[in-house]
Amino acid sequence: MNEEIYFKAKEFKNIKEIVYSSAEKYSSNTAFVIKNKENGKVTYTNINYKKLLNDINCLGTAFYSLNLKNKRVAVIGKNRYEWALSHLSNLLGSIVSVPLDKDLQLEELENSLIRSKAEAIVFDKKLLELIEEINKRGKTQIKEYICMEKENNYNSVPELIEKGKKILEEGNTEYLDNKIDENEMGILLFTSGTTSQSKAVMLSQKNITSNVYALQSVEDIRSTDTNIAFLPYHHIFGSTILILTLACGVKNVFPDGLRYIKQNLQEYKVSVFVGVPILTEAIYKAIWKSIEKQGKGKLVRFLIRVSNILLKLHIDLRRKLFKQIIDELGGELRLIVSGGAPADGLSIKGFNDLGITTLQGYGLSETAPVIAVENYKKRKPGSVGVPVINDTIKVINKDEKGIGEIIVKGSNIMLGYYEMPELTNEVLKDGWFYTGDLGYYDKQGFLYVTGRNKNMIVLKNGKKVFPEELETLINRIDLVSECMVFGMQDKTDKNDITLSVKIVYDEEIIKEKYKDKSEEELRKIVWEKIKQVNTTFPRYKHIQKLIVSHTELIKTTTKKVKRQEEMKLIMEVV
Repeated sequence: MNEEIYFKAKEFKNIKEIVYSSAEKYSSNTAFVIKNKENGKVTYTNINYKKLLNDINCLGTAFYSLNLKNKRVAVIGKNRYEWALSHLSNLLGSIVSVPLDKDLQLEELENSLIRSKAEAIVFDKKLLELIEEINKRGKTQIKEYICMEKENNYNSVPELIEKGKKILEEGNTEYLDNKIDENEMGILLFTSGTTSQSKAVMLSQKNITSNVYALQSVEDIRSTDTNIAFLPYHHIFGSTILILTLACGVKNVFPDGLRYIKQNLQEYKVSVFVGVPILTEAIYKAIWKSIEKQGKGKLVRFLIRVSNILLKLHIDLRRKLFKQIIDELGGELRLIVSGGAPADGLSIKGFNDLGITTLQGYGLSETAPVIAVENYKKRKPGSVGVPVINDTIKVINKDEKGIGEIIVKGSNIMLGYYEMPELTNEVLKDGWFYTGDLGYYDKQGFLYVTGRNKNMIVLKNGKKVFPEELETLINRIDLVSECMVFGMQDKTDKNDITLSVKIVYDEEIIKEKYKDKSEEELRKIVWEKIKQVNTTFPRYKHIQKLIVSHTELIKTTTKKVKRQEEMKLIMEVV
């Protein structure tokens, strides 16, 4: 357990305490910025912390009037103020919040609503057709359909806020007086995966608040910060970061989409950005693409070397030396946290070299989510940092290299999987959560995650290969936008495995550098570069088969590759 605390933080018992505390402490701070586009004009509405609490209490009071007290309410849609508001109104009123992925297909969404026993759903207007089909089919327990915007046939969030306001003015304080049991299930969260595989994780408010406290204690998050909410709120990483930013009095803004990330960083002067590796790596690649385009690659590399020498002498000139680069990202970006999947240490070190503090963390839905993270003082590119202050992490059943399964104990561990007692007992034993992830500690106490137990490829000779390790280096090849390493049954020896990789071409790089090349020539170029990657590994880890594609890999909304679905596709064409 890491006992070091670098920042003063208060450990709240529940989320209601956090929201009320921030409404008092940061009352005039902007909590959310809403971007409005009408008739070609763009305007911005600022919601301060005082108004946020008022809106929560009005909407929550209206939820109670719809007989939703102690019930379950699903929330589905893109990240927006109404999503956050609905989720928080649930939590402050002891209504179990059921965040759902907006990309779920009809059958999956219906199945999730049935399994969760939700009696109401708050939805984005863009999903109206899907919601109406679910309503028509009538297989769920949903009695109340609430649209995030005004919609003729349904209750809406703005209308319910007005309704709740009137009820409060009449003196009904039932919602305001609600007492939270922080140890009860507060959130029912479906993990990524297909319907048959997805597990519903039961989290309490204590799970979330203990994680918020742990992060506040070691990370430099300020009330003057602006955070861009890129992580989907339906994912626990996104919704816990939402609560963390509110606990710190931060301003939250919403992105217009992946294509507009640079524009949004400039538009809102974003200072804090929490994302998944695929996103942070894409930004880093774009920075270097711009540097090389301007012919400044050699100069920037030289300045980085000089800057790193000065850093050893405790002279930090990074933000002055690389001001032009930082200005392209809005000028204020100072902290990036990457999590949700293993990140390439190269991009993390690269951002740090430029003066943008970039940290990697590790966690799972079942741990609400963060269990280890690099922090204000303890950093080591490539590692996932050290355990958070209220968690104990052990590595068990180690092999000869010290790699074993990561298990964790702490106040952020889930209550269990909903209506899956056998599965719960498999992963929760004597207070320890068995992550299914493999990793090791180094001599300085930094944790490294080498891959998922279920993704590990075991060769005939018993040697183990972690695909993530190979993927990191293959993804650095300029022609490769993304890849997946997998084991394929050897044609000559059915008991052995042929290490293989499926790569997806980077179409922009093809246009820029290889537009005159044929498919066969492109394939040869990639294969030669993979052979170079092979030379950096022992022979048993060498890639022997290559599959190329122009189509993006199948991924979850947090950009993790759905390996099983990809394998089905591969087996169809091989």
